[in-house]
Amino acid sequence: MKIVYLCHRTPYPPNKGERIRTFHQIEYLRRQGHDITILVPADHPDDLENLKTLKEAYGCETVNAPTPGRLALVKALLTGDALSVSNFYSKELQKKFDDFLTSKSVDSVVCTSSSMASYVFRSDRFGKLEKSPSLVMDFMDLDSDKWHQYQSLKPLPISLIYKREARLISQLELSIHDNFDCCIFISQAEIELFLKNTESLEKLRVIANGLDTDTFKPSANSKPSHGPNLLFTGVMDYLPNEDAVIWFVENAWDELKQRYPNARFYIVGMNPSQQVRSLGKRAGITVTGYVEDIMQYYDQAHIFIAPFRLARGVQNKVLQAFACALPTITTPMGCEGIDCEAGKEVLVANDTSEFIQHIDWIMNHPQQAEELGTQAMTLIRESFSWDGKLQDFEGLLQNKPIPGGQ
Repeated sequence: MKIVYLCHRTPYPPNKGERIRTFHQIEYLRRQGHDITILVPADHPDDLENLKTLKEAYGCETVNAPTPGRLALVKALLTGDALSVSNFYSKELQKKFDDFLTSKSVDSVVCTSSSMASYVFRSDRFGKLEKSPSLVMDFMDLDSDKWHQYQSLKPLPISLIYKREARLISQLELSIHDNFDCCIFISQAEIELFLKNTESLEKLRVIANGLDTDTFKPSANSKPSHGPNLLFTGVMDYLPNEDAVIWFVENAWDELKQRYPNARFYIVGMNPSQQVRSLGKRAGITVTGYVEDIMQYYDQAHIFIAPFRLARGVQNKVLQAFACALPTITTPMGCEGIDCEAGKEVLVANDTSEFIQHIDWIMNHPQQAEELGTQAMTLIRESFSWDGKLQDFEGLLQNKPIPGGQ
């Protein structure tokens, strides 16, 4: 098949949520012998270099155009468009997409996020094609609910902007559902949330995330004797990640340091915001920014914490911690979409006191904590290979039903 990917961000390197998911889809489809062309609004030198890698190392054709400027967001506010759509919409890329549809025999178009559907809706070529490609939307998470969650945390007037975005994206999601052949979510929980707005199950499918267990695996070396070393990883200007670590430090860190004077908390990931960087001024807390080798931090950590108060979909960082056999403490949101059992593969905390209680338990029961990590690692190896998760994906692009429905 000739498959076109409309990506909102360059799907390489696979170092953050949506990039990891899209990269593994593309890499899987290439191994099945399909012809992949990636269209993306991107003009940063790093993005251009990464597109070159996708072409040379992975055999994908790539097409890009300059990203919209900030004026596009101002225009969106004045014209009633969603900010997310305007942020990724390029008239130049639209023309390239339209010309590509006309000049090539495209079998399937995959959009990676609701924002990219605008290229399909604004194209004038679909009615003129001899053969219409299947249209597949990988929603990943339900973005409208994400904006709704953001609204609850922000003061006026930002909360009004987020409320507006939630409403407009919700309308867009329903339009996509009505017009695309298939809509994919990362977990059944996302589908259940979407079903609050529609009763139709016919087009909805789950394609969960997998994990690269060749990279993420238990350390071959002994853990440091001091500690405990706590770890959180992620893109650190992303609001759910920011909120998680700030909440944890402000509410739990002082008490933990009293109990465990040698405790350290490593906040590892690119683009830390000013608020996150300021956490590094506290005793025992390290904010790294971008690191070349994230595994060195998994290898020295005793406990992975994921104190989410905002979240949508499956958290790759939790899967990674499981694969590294790290005892993991998270909120119910951090477990969403992962078929894990509290007390068997993960410890679940609903508030500060429960986080501290679980850390105490891990420190006082090292053998049981090690078994918890081992059970989590086994779950990943048995149930979260990328090939296993993507085995139905190829059929969806051909508009074939999955046996057993959603």
